[in-house]
Amino acid sequence: MMLSWLMGLSFLGLGYRLVDLQVVRHEEFVEKARNNTDNAVLFQPQRGNIVDIRGNLLATCVPVKTVWADPSLIGEHQLEVARVLAPSLKLPEDFLVQELSPRPITNAQGVVKKRRYKVLARKVPLETWQQITQGMASLTFGVDEKKLRRSQQESYKQLRSMAIQSDDDQLRLYPNHRLAAHVLGHVGVEESEVNDRPVLEIVGRDGIEQTMNASLRGIYGWRKTSRDAGRRELVVFRDQDIPPRHGYNVVLTLDARIQDILETELMAAVAKHTPLTAHAIMVRPATGEILAMTSWPNFDPNEPGKSSIGCLKNRMIADQFEPGSTFKICAVSAALHEGLIHLDDLIDCENGRFYYGGRPLKEHESHGYGLLSISGVLMKSSNIGTAKIGLRLGSQKLYDYMLTYGFGARTGIPLPGEADGLVNPIRKWSKPTITRVAIGQSVAVTAIQMMMAMSAIANEGRLMQPMLVHGLTDQQGNELTRYSPKMVRQVVRESVAKDMVAALKTVVSTNGTGSKARLPYYTVAGKTGTGQKPINGVYVPGKYVASFIGFFPADQPEVCLGVFFDEPKNGYYGGTVAAPVFKAMAERVAAYLGLRPDITPVEAMTDARSGSRSAKSRM
Repeated sequence: MMLSWLMGLSFLGLGYRLVDLQVVRHEEFVEKARNNTDNAVLFQPQRGNIVDIRGNLLATCVPVKTVWADPSLIGEHQLEVARVLAPSLKLPEDFLVQELSPRPITNAQGVVKKRRYKVLARKVPLETWQQITQGMASLTFGVDEKKLRRSQQESYKQLRSMAIQSDDDQLRLYPNHRLAAHVLGHVGVEESEVNDRPVLEIVGRDGIEQTMNASLRGIYGWRKTSRDAGRRELVVFRDQDIPPRHGYNVVLTLDARIQDILETELMAAVAKHTPLTAHAIMVRPATGEILAMTSWPNFDPNEPGKSSIGCLKNRMIADQFEPGSTFKICAVSAALHEGLIHLDDLIDCENGRFYYGGRPLKEHESHGYGLLSISGVLMKSSNIGTAKIGLRLGSQKLYDYMLTYGFGARTGIPLPGEADGLVNPIRKWSKPTITRVAIGQSVAVTAIQMMMAMSAIANEGRLMQPMLVHGLTDQQGNELTRYSPKMVRQVVRESVAKDMVAALKTVVSTNGTGSKARLPYYTVAGKTGTGQKPINGVYVPGKYVASFIGFFPADQPEVCLGVFFDEPKNGYYGGTVAAPVFKAMAERVAAYLGLRPDITPVEAMTDARSGSRSAKSRM
């Protein structure tokens, strides 16, 4: 009787247990089973490289690891695991003990789950990860595991092999450090979620890294599968196996060698003139392709956080300034295009003093000129002569041509942070304004705007959009996309552009303001600029922006080069500060590109002797 009673109680208890497991706690155990057997693996796409036009590497990624823990497998052994990890990850043991402790988490659906994924460190070198795996494999727990039950032995094996894991990650590197930093930009990380897994993804924060981020970043892949009791994958139960789509490589129009030439020469000039900032840009006039683009101060994109915001700023496209005399190409070419002047026309430059609208206008320094041809106005950079040309043109047409040249609007260069510049509407002009705008005052431009305007003159009057991205390739280097040059508009007729080239050649003659930009074997056409800096509407003595923009060989231009200095010391005129730097850069670039000279050696020697005699006569 007693035996029957005991057997009845046993069956009753077994029945209750079965109901508890199969009905009451069914969902809980299904979830546990799913967590124990289901496995989702993410495959990070490799971020694309950035290379120059010759394939030289400018930005790339190296493999690293994101180290993470599954606290549910560690049990009460946080301290032992922390002691293995601390030396390699360079993290305190007590911190790791807290991170390795199992804590429940609540997902978006309100379900409480064990925390099975806790990131411990990111960007861990592969050698460090190897040290961690070796340390975990040799981890001991102070017990004779051979005497333990098989399930306990299996738990220790899983702890060693599965409790600390890693995901493939990548570290962005810029092998040339500061070279072309403002063009390349830098990267940061952004948290997102892929298949319910938190990931930190590399994203562009500035420069090409930002504007081309969608092409560079790629798309995550993943695998959903099942595991056995030993946490080994059961390949037959793979549900999804999606490979990552790696990011595309971005091929720039930059030439790293030319970039290095410009940066080296610019730094030498910075040491001599100690400006607030300095820039240099080189463009192919016919296509708008940017061959080099550098600004000082700069930064190392490998460590952008170590530089100030001012160093990170791309001032070539973001800073606005009054250009001064380089802007004279706008008024003169506009008047030529309208048929209001011809190159051999004479203009009375009033011997250095001219009143209009009740305000005086002077020439630079103490120079005064009488009658000058239109070419002479540009050669001597006469303010009064250019102002009178502006008056012939009239406010409306001058304003229209400024817009036609692209001033007051972004150029469309594929970089973030470009400024519009400033062209005030005519309703805000006072009577003397037209005479000031014509000579590059009361208007604000960016360096890239002035470069593209001068390049339009060199390109037979065609204004091109600045081109910085040549195309895209896949990870194997196969070309996917090639971008084409884009013409914005015809600014002036081809014949007018040729007249301007003839006039701008005289600027770089022995009698021009840009004589120090002359090259021995190439004819240069260009313009000097010495823009005054207004502060609170008042020009401050001693504060100038010195510049020179020129192109060569003048009649068949291969390159256009601009050099800009903000508040240089030891001289401040564009012709004395920027023009010599133009020459130093241009000579080296011409040799590198192997440009065919348009001046014979005999002509070059004759010019040199003539220049020497002229110098002696001035002594």
